[in-house]
Amino acid sequence: MIAQLRICVPEKLSDAVVDCSTGEVGVAEVSRQRGASVVPPGDVIHVLLARESVEGLVEKLHVLQVQEQGSISVTMPDLVLSDRADKAAADAPGEGADAVIWDEVSRQTGEDSRLTWSFLAFLILATQLAAIGIVTDSTIAIVGAMAVGPEFGPLAALAVALVRRQWKLGRRAALALGVGFPVAMLAAAFTAWLSVPLGLFPEDVLDRGSAVDFIYHPGPYSLIVAVLAGAAGMLSVISRRSAALIGVFISVTTVPAAGFVAVALVLGEFEKAAGSALQLALNLVGIVAAAVAVLIFYRLITKRLPDAAALRLKRTALRARR
Repeated sequence: MIAQLRICVPEKLSDAVVDCSTGEVGVAEVSRQRGASVVPPGDVIHVLLARESVEGLVEKLHVLQVQEQGSISVTMPDLVLSDRADKAAADAPGEGADAVIWDEVSRQTGEDSRLTWSFLAFLILATQLAAIGIVTDSTIAIVGAMAVGPEFGPLAALAVALVRRQWKLGRRAALALGVGFPVAMLAAAFTAWLSVPLGLFPEDVLDRGSAVDFIYHPGPYSLIVAVLAGAAGMLSVISRRSAALIGVFISVTTVPAAGFVAVALVLGEFEKAAGSALQLALNLVGIVAAAVAVLIFYRLITKRLPDAAALRLKRTALRARR
C-alpha cells in the first residue's frame, strides 16, 4: 500500500523536510518544486512512500510545525507502477493494512461525529424503521434500521478523544449522541402515539412480538456483541474497510433499542422500556470501551519518535522561524 504526501512548506524549512523524507525507511521518491507555492510562499515537496511509513514521517513534520506554516496532505493512489515503490513497501516494517495514521483516524471520526442535519435525519429515519419493525414484528425492518443508523461515527470519535485526549472532539461526539438519540426517540414516540388511535397497530402489540424480544432482554451476550462490534468497527476505520463497518452496524442493537424505548413508553410498557434502555446503554458503553482498547493497543505497538530526534527537529524549527 503506497501513499503520497504533498507538503507545502516555507523555504526556510524546506531542507529540513527533505532531509526527514529522504531519511525515512519506506520512502520511494522525494521531489521538490522550489517556489511553487504562492500562498503561502514556499516550496512544494512530494513524497511517495509505503503507508506504514506515513505516521513516522508525519510525526516528524508535526515537530517541525509544518502544519502551522504550510500544509500536509496525504492521498492513497489507486495504482502505482514503480519498482522503487515496491521495494520501499517491502523494506518498511509492518504491513500497510495494519498501519495507523493517527491524524487520518482523528479527521475521519471527527467528520462523522458532527451534529448535522443529515446525521439527525439518518438517525430519525433509522429509529422510525426500527419502530416499524418492532410493531410489525419484522426482523427485516430492524436489520434495515441497524444499517441506516449513523451512530458509530460519534462513538468512534469518543474513543479517539479518550485515547488522544482530544477533548473538543469528545465534546462534539457527546453532543451528537446526546441530542441525536433523544430527538430520534421523541420522533418515534410521536409517530407511535399517532398510530395507535389510527388503528395501525394494537396497544398490546409488544405482547405479541417474538422476533423482537431480544431488544428488551439484555444479557451477557448483549455486552459481548457490543464489544466485538466496537473492536471490529475501530479496526475497519483504521484499515479503511467500509464493507466491514456495514457489518458492525448490523450487529448492534443501538437504534432498535432506542426505537423500542420510544414505542414501549407510549404503550405504557415501562418494564420493557427499561430493559431496552439498558440494552442501549450496554451497547454504547461496550462499543466505546472496545474501540478504546483497540486504539490503546495500536498506540503501544506504534513506533514513536525518539526524544533526542524530536529535540533536534524542534531546534531546527526554531532556527527556521528566526
